[in-house]
Amino acid sequence: MDFGLVLQTDPPATAVVELMRRAERRGFRYGWTFDSAVLWQEPFVIHSRILEHTERLIVGPMVTNPSTRTPEVTASTFATLNDMYGNRTVCGIGRGDSAMRVAGRRPNTLAALSESMRIIRDLAEGRETDVGGTPLRLPWVRDGRLPVWMAAYGPKALALAGREADGFILQLADPFLTEWMVKAVRGAAEEAGRDPSSVTVCVAAPAYVGDDLAHAREQCRWFGGMVGNHVADLVTRYGAHSGLVPEALTAYIERRQGYDYSHHGRAGNPSTDFVPDEIVDRFCLLGPAEAHVARLQELRALGVDQFAVYAMHDAKETTIDTYGEGVIPALTETA
Repeated sequence: MDFGLVLQTDPPATAVVELMRRAERRGFRYGWTFDSAVLWQEPFVIHSRILEHTERLIVGPMVTNPSTRTPEVTASTFATLNDMYGNRTVCGIGRGDSAMRVAGRRPNTLAALSESMRIIRDLAEGRETDVGGTPLRLPWVRDGRLPVWMAAYGPKALALAGREADGFILQLADPFLTEWMVKAVRGAAEEAGRDPSSVTVCVAAPAYVGDDLAHAREQCRWFGGMVGNHVADLVTRYGAHSGLVPEALTAYIERRQGYDYSHHGRAGNPSTDFVPDEIVDRFCLLGPAEAHVARLQELRALGVDQFAVYAMHDAKETTIDTYGEGVIPALTETA
């Protein structure tokens, strides 16, 4: 199993770079950042700095979207980073949540996401592709390589990820829901004539190591609120009891009363008081290191290839170090 670190790009950017360097030293292979231009600093500028100051770390957004940058701009940005640092990027992409809603726009359609993934991958890898009826190619790209990993929750999005994406990003670490969604993605891949195992599965969730479970829950409760934004979209689209989405995912948002993006992804977010302890425990990895290892072994058995640690809490360094000292080696040794 691979491991990634996910950070917001809060200033100073130097602190983000230093945490990524620390993660690489501790055995993490991927460095991810949020991408929401109004709420945080521009990630791709910081990605360049991370790549310059690391040797092997693969870097990307978790996640970008088709609209805040046009696909050809996104492709050119990735291709430039790859040309400078040797194909060490990955494009995490989704319909858009905070980046779109904070700017007063709705998340993109799945059709727009599908087209964007094709354009970004083709252009970043040097192929000519159709962009709105115009054939385009980046003539300076040589030997470019850009995996495109798609974030998804609902049945139509999961099917799209299985048909077209190189990887699937699931932002929660509940084994029951992970099994359901991985089966949906890999089933869609097989139906499309693809090798299901060729779709990389990345589970991303907060991890907090320690014995004070109550404190850990409060540091990570924000995550249930963030996931709740996507779940609310699913309930609007499919209904709470449609059978198309597991009620294990949808039931907890019944008391949700809106969401304030000014606290998005932060410990103490007042918009997440509807999230019960049970959801925090299911969606996140909490407790001593041994508990993290046990959950990760369970997720790996379900087909998860990477666990990406959301470190938006008061123990970033401790979590990185503990994972490097005990969790990552345990998952490597038992592979």
